[in-house]
Amino acid sequence: MSFLRNYLDQIKPHFEKDGKWHAFRSLYDGMDTFLYVPHTTSHCGTNIHDAIDSKRIMSMVVIALLPALLFGMYNVGYQNYLAAGTLGQASFLEVFVYGALQVLPKIIVSYVVGLGIEFAWAQWKGEEIQEGYLVSGIIIPMIVPVGCPLWTIALAVAFAVIFGKEIFGGTGMNIFNVALLARAFLFFSYPTKMSGDSVWVANDTIFGLGNQLPDGFTMATPLAGLGQGIAPACSEWDMVAGLIPGSIGETSVIAIAIGAVILLWTGIASWKTMASVFVGGALTAALFGAIDENSVVEWHTHLVMGGFAFGAVFMATDPVTSARTEAGKFVYGFLIGVVAVVVRVMNPGYPEGMMLAILLMNMFAPLIDYCVVQRNISMRSKRGMNH
Repeated sequence: MSFLRNYLDQIKPHFEKDGKWHAFRSLYDGMDTFLYVPHTTSHCGTNIHDAIDSKRIMSMVVIALLPALLFGMYNVGYQNYLAAGTLGQASFLEVFVYGALQVLPKIIVSYVVGLGIEFAWAQWKGEEIQEGYLVSGIIIPMIVPVGCPLWTIALAVAFAVIFGKEIFGGTGMNIFNVALLARAFLFFSYPTKMSGDSVWVANDTIFGLGNQLPDGFTMATPLAGLGQGIAPACSEWDMVAGLIPGSIGETSVIAIAIGAVILLWTGIASWKTMASVFVGGALTAALFGAIDENSVVEWHTHLVMGGFAFGAVFMATDPVTSARTEAGKFVYGFLIGVVAVVVRVMNPGYPEGMMLAILLMNMFAPLIDYCVVQRNISMRSKRGMNH
């Protein structure tokens, strides 16, 4: 690492004001501060240096996402071999590598397009490359079906980064979660690529791995029949384990739970927001279950179906777009859980309500914080008057 540090220091003059590569200063600064802690405090007075900055936080979130991503890669291969009836003839490595080859192009496209726009935008404004897309770039491929074409992902990433982030001022200024905005763009612009029964299983071969499935082959997710009152074909344990059709990174609750432990242990995510989402969802699902005796889904099943767990752990807790006051985090998370289940139960055409719930509450997060702050001010004023 000292060699790399020395090399960066050696080439730094070329990126200074009079250097021959000054036009690429944003790229150098971005790489330098990503690899090493930036020292921005003054040299006078007493300063406290902390090894944690926003880039380190983003890196820890990516690490927390890895269990769900790696499991998703295996599950992509698993579903293909299972559908072809050749699962017993394939090794674990063959299944995983096939799934990885299906998923990696989506990750590459997401990062190339997103970071390309970040770089161009930074160069245009003469600013440092921002680090926020490090997380969004890996989440976007994880929340889409394996059958989603690369060109649609590229369009969605471009839309989300430009209109959901950069025009608001960049990282830390965006109102909506960038990854969810990309998913919303895909869902409403190309619904046949994001829903239905034909997008959840890879149906081609890569480098001799995998199976070419028959044209018209379909496989439904556990949520598919919810709007029609049809019980899921798989068990609740299958949903927890994750060996079921679904978006690439959202199927395994166990893998998501490992990521949640990492986020909570490192203090990056708020347990108040995370827990409140599950409480709100559980209470709302239980209420609907009590009202409708013919409900095909138990209240606790809602918490492990679809993208509920993934959204609660990785997207509801986004520190930029969620509520920031301590009391507001409880309200914000609770309402996400409520809205997600309401959309699932009452909208047959859109059984997965987590995306809409989080995007809706992104809009109301500032209002929630405002109400909490004003309530605290009012209570302090009353205590002052009483004394």
